[in-house]
Amino acid sequence: GGLWYSPVLFAKKWMALMGKTEADMKAAAATGSMPMPLMYLTAFLCGLLSAWVLAILLNHFVNPTPLRGALVGALCWLGFAGATSYTTAVFTMKPKLLWLIDSGFNLVSFILVGILLAVWR
Repeated sequence: GGLWYSPVLFAKKWMALMGKTEADMKAAAATGSMPMPLMYLTAFLCGLLSAWVLAILLNHFVNPTPLRGALVGALCWLGFAGATSYTTAVFTMKPKLLWLIDSGFNLVSFILVGILLAVWR
């Protein structure tokens, strides 16, 4: 996430679509309802949970290949994360490009975790 939401990739466009400035983001982080370290811990635990569930699914394949891991990751994103987050974006009138940036991060994450789990096995 650090690279995805950095100035190198999508930070500026993401902030613009959110209607936020860099100062707004720093202020929100400083006065947020959850301390920043706890936010990072929560994000890590949610990522670990997703990886664990993906590992369970990949365990049903005999000798999964990196390509199969990527495909299972992409399909999990498509059927679960992508579809549900898009439905939410439609009803909350979230800009589609904002959905694409956020959901694209999830897609890349699911694919990379699928590959990693297939190789690690």
